[in-house]
Formats: sequence, structure tokens, C-alpha cells
Amino acid sequence: MGIQEKRNQHNTNRQRQLHLNLFVDGFGHHVASWRHPQSQLHISAFERYINAAQHAERGKFDAIFFADSLAVDPNVVKSGKTRGHEVEPLTILSAIGARTSYIGLIGTATTTYNEPYHIARKFASLDLISNGRAGWNLVTTDLATEAKNFNAEEHVQHKDRYVRAEEFLQVVNGLWKSWDSGAVLKNKQTGQFFDLQKLHSLKHRGQYFSVDGPLNVTPSPQGHPIVVQAGSSERGRNLAAQSADVIFTAQPDFKSAQAFYKDVKQRLKKYGRTADQLSVLPGVYVVVAKTQQEALDQQKILDDLIDEEVGLGLLGRMLGNFDLSQLDVNAPLPTLKKTQTGQQSRQELLSKLSEEQQLTVKQLYQRVASGRGHFSLIGTPEYIADQLEYWFHNQAADGFNIMPALLETGINDFVDLVVPILQQRQIFRTTYQGTTLRSHFNLNAPNMKEATHV
Repeated sequence: MGIQEKRNQHNTNRQRQLHLNLFVDGFGHHVASWRHPQSQLHISAFERYINAAQHAERGKFDAIFFADSLAVDPNVVKSGKTRGHEVEPLTILSAIGARTSYIGLIGTATTTYNEPYHIARKFASLDLISNGRAGWNLVTTDLATEAKNFNAEEHVQHKDRYVRAEEFLQVVNGLWKSWDSGAVLKNKQTGQFFDLQKLHSLKHRGQYFSVDGPLNVTPSPQGHPIVVQAGSSERGRNLAAQSADVIFTAQPDFKSAQAFYKDVKQRLKKYGRTADQLSVLPGVYVVVAKTQQEALDQQKILDDLIDEEVGLGLLGRMLGNFDLSQLDVNAPLPTLKKTQTGQQSRQELLSKLSEEQQLTVKQLYQRVASGRGHFSLIGTPEYIADQLEYWFHNQAADGFNIMPALLETGINDFVDLVVPILQQRQIFRTTYQGTTLRSHFNLNAPNMKEATHV
């Protein structure tokens, strides 16, 4: 069945709308983006990110999203030829919140090298000052060198990271629900600022954490931040199905994305949840131009700027913190042992991609340098819109994390060229229907009495 036929078939289901997030990464998602002639290195990171967020809001995006890590990648230290993370997400998201009105603010924070009270308080604060636009992207750390920044000689094993993450999320959710709806009175006449009966201590005692509460930040207009989970391993999928509102995932093609979508949605039943309570958002690396050849030419400029040392270092990190510096880049990728320090799902994805498409190490690191294993779309606005719509209508995605190759021009091109096509096809909003991130994702207000209070 063709795309137009699929569009006609779904004309009666106008309530379901595509979700779009802008995934921000430095000067763009291509590892050589900072070297591109169009990248304006003299503009501060602050202005670059503010401009990107404002353009995404102009395009009616659901949210802007920042990844994060708590160490300088060894590849950066060894070569000095690529950048590290420039800013801590919540700091820049607070600034973005002050310069925007509708777009959601999703930041990454690891459960491996943080404490639940810190995370609950910081994200609740962002949520409160942005009038309900915050989201927490929960991750377990895959960058092994982070351990040495937090009094640990060895990185936590994959299975142990997820046991900790599950309890971590339980505590954060409990703290966010310290305050019942209507707890804050602010009654000048009686002198009562809040209702004591509606403020609760958590008194959590678990394997990893002992946390009393209550949280000393009151709820926002959306109750509390939404929870995003970014892990595609078995443990990651279960955690998302049980507790998350959105799951981010890397899928290299339609078939794998459709299988992932079906698997995650089916897991929801086990936890008494329905399919519409968890949105699946794969990442999509995008280069859009008015002609296919122009888009391919733009991609080639970027690929030609990849330094081999940088490419190998990035690939080694993505495969699970391996040193690949001695490999022949023109040979196939050798079989690697299963990582216990990195992302197992990403290692499996890239190894499978290498084998199925018979890629050399160089070809594989070129793929990774663009989308880090995510689906790539390089072409005209109509081609890109067609592909996004096809995935959306065929149970492969509820929306996408848009990953522009070049941030400054990429988000503008997507908003100006692709978004109008999606709007014409009536699968993406033309105006915001609410002011909170929860409203953008059509999520109900949380029950503030769900947590166990003492």
C-alpha cells in the first residue's frame, strides 16, 4: 500500500498527531559539524541554543532535548579534534525557558552518578519556573570514564545500573508527589501558607537509597515533570513500559523500529497501562535540501571533514568503550565481546548494521559520525515528510527526535520546508493546544496521591 493510500486510510483518525522534538547537540549531530563552513564558531553556545529553541517553537515542536555526560570523552582527551559537552542541560534549559513560551524542556540526567533528591528537586524547579514544561530523560551512564569523577575506580555493570535506576525513579516519583493537589493555600487572612494534611514525607528505605522527604519544591501547573527513558535494552524497555511517558530509541531502519514499537507497546499491559500512555520517539538524523543531489552534496562535505582518529574513537565509544585505534579501517568490524560498561542495545544495533550491510570500519564510523546509529534521512522535504509519515502510520513511531546535521541551518530548513508538509497532511499541529509539556503529549495530569506517603 502506497503512502497516499495510507494517508487516505487514516483520514478518519485525526486525533492522533505526530510528536516532534529537537535533539540539540553542539553545532549539529554530525561529528564534523563544527568544521563546516556554515558553522558560526564566533556565536556563543547560549545564543546558538536559544536561537535553535525559538526556531523549533516557531515550528510548533513538542520539546527541545539535550543529552549529557559527566566526563570528557576519552576520544576528546586523546585527539583534541572533537568537542565535549558544552553545557549542563538544566542550566541552559532554564535560560531557554525564559526566552520561550510553549516548547517543552527535556534534559538528561543519569541515575548512576546522581542522588534522587537532587534530581527530583532540580527538575521540579525547572518545571515550576517554566510553568509546567519540564521533562527528565532518565539514563544509566554508558561512558565508563564518568566513574573516576565520582570516587569510583570501576564503572557500574549494566545489570546493576538498571537495578539502581528502578529504585532511583521510584524515589523521584515519590518526592514529586510530596504535595497533593491544592496543598498550597497562601491564605493571608489565616496565615496558612499550605495545608499540613496535604504535605507528605516519603520515608523511603531501599537497597540503594534512604530518603525521608518531603520535597521542598511545590508542584507546577502540570503536576510534575514528565519522565522520558532512553534505553532499548531488555531492562530499559521494561523500565519505560512501567514508568515512563516517552521512550527515546535509536533504530536504523523501518523494520527494526516497527518491531521495537510493537514490543514496547505490548509490555505496557503487564503494568496496567494503555498504548497511548507511552510515546515512542526514534531519533532521525536529517539533511534536507530542495533537491536530492544538493542534500547528498551537503552530507559529503561533512563526511569528508571526519578525522580518522575521531571516527575510530567515536565508534569505539558507541560500541561499548573499546579501543579500535589499531583496526584496519578498510576491513570489516571484528566480533567484539558483549559490553558490560556501555550501551548493550547500541552495540547490538551497530554490530548488526555492520554485518548486514557488509560495511568496513570506515563506512561504519561514517554512519556513526552522522546519526550515532539512528535512522538517517538525506533528501528533499517531500521525501523526508513521506518517510516520517510512513513510520507514523505504520506503528513504527509516535513521533521523532529530529537530529539536524547542522544545528543553525538544519532546524530552520526543517521548520521552513518539512513542517508545512506535515501540517498540510494534518498529522502535525499548526498551533499549540496547551501550555504544558504534558498537554503537548496528550498526557493526563498525574495523580499526586499515587506515591506511598507516611
